[in-house]
Amino acid sequence: MANRIIPVADLRPTPLVPDIPLPLEAPAGHLEDSLARPLHDLRISVTDRCNFRCVYCMPKEVFDKDYAFLPHSALLSFEEITRVAKIFVAHGVHKIRLTGGEPLLRKNIENLIEMLAALTAPDGKPIDLTLTTNGSILARKARALRQAGLRRVTVSLDALDDTVFQRMNDVDFPVSEVLRGIEAAHDAGLGPVKINMVVKAGMNDQEILPMARRFKGSPFILRFIEYMDVGASNGWKMDEVVPSAEVIRRIHAEMPLEEIEPNYTGETAERWRYTDDGSEIGVISSVTQAFCRDCTRARLSTEGKLYTCLFATGGHDLRALLRAGRSDEELATAIAHLWRKRADRYSELRTASTPGIDPAVRKVEMSYIGG
Repeated sequence: MANRIIPVADLRPTPLVPDIPLPLEAPAGHLEDSLARPLHDLRISVTDRCNFRCVYCMPKEVFDKDYAFLPHSALLSFEEITRVAKIFVAHGVHKIRLTGGEPLLRKNIENLIEMLAALTAPDGKPIDLTLTTNGSILARKARALRQAGLRRVTVSLDALDDTVFQRMNDVDFPVSEVLRGIEAAHDAGLGPVKINMVVKAGMNDQEILPMARRFKGSPFILRFIEYMDVGASNGWKMDEVVPSAEVIRRIHAEMPLEEIEPNYTGETAERWRYTDDGSEIGVISSVTQAFCRDCTRARLSTEGKLYTCLFATGGHDLRALLRAGRSDEELATAIAHLWRKRADRYSELRTASTPGIDPAVRKVEMSYIGG
């Protein structure tokens, strides 16, 4: 087996401080980028730390005991996060997802959830507030999260077989604890709980059918995610991707499926249901079937950098504006300016020319801005 070479430099790209063009403008409840894609979703990473070392996200070869995570002073405070989120909501964001790292490791995360849950869209509707977690401490947190105002959770679960699962998380964490967290979330009313399985060929693709069987007919929505080339640390190779079409083919051969319409424009998951009981699964095909043309998501990193694409090579430093005492109107103007210039469509370019995308170009890590 060939040795795998992984860069050990700082994987956090150097940010740019956004311009604040004149005249200043107040949010009007709707923003479109250069490709006419509206701003609808905001994903907020609340910590760069995680208690797992998943091989496709935070491999031990890079994120070892000597890795320098961000100091607490570098992180956006809950008040700063809420202030930025409120401006995004005024620009048209209707859905906020908290991510990490592992977001439940952020101390007093319930306080942030309570602050964000109080936000309302310009039309008066509540924000769809969700959170993605590895499920490791969800069982003891679920009820408090719901009481704070969280509406739903998505749980990462890459296998049911304990040996495979522990090989994926690489910290010997048992799958039974994650399953317990999933049940606790459902019991607390954080539903429908979505379960995400990243499929990596040769490592856990034998778990596709067991996962489908386990959650068929349940109140949970299982989604299969193609292994993606996010960042530089996971050693991604195209031949380790199991296409979503293959996932559907395997399941359909045993449990017939039919495709159903998306819930909304820009939804990342392609939805399917079993023909016998109507329960739902999904596939996320960002490698083989790019959905860039409908992407409505902005991402805010742990230390306040705005990214307009999951595969971005650089971010824009909103924290610098916050801590320089800039007004809400100035922040809103800077955000509007950045979104209107947005032309990202990495997955379409990569899909059209793989392996033509330059592997030397350093993209932001998923553990830094969330998935």
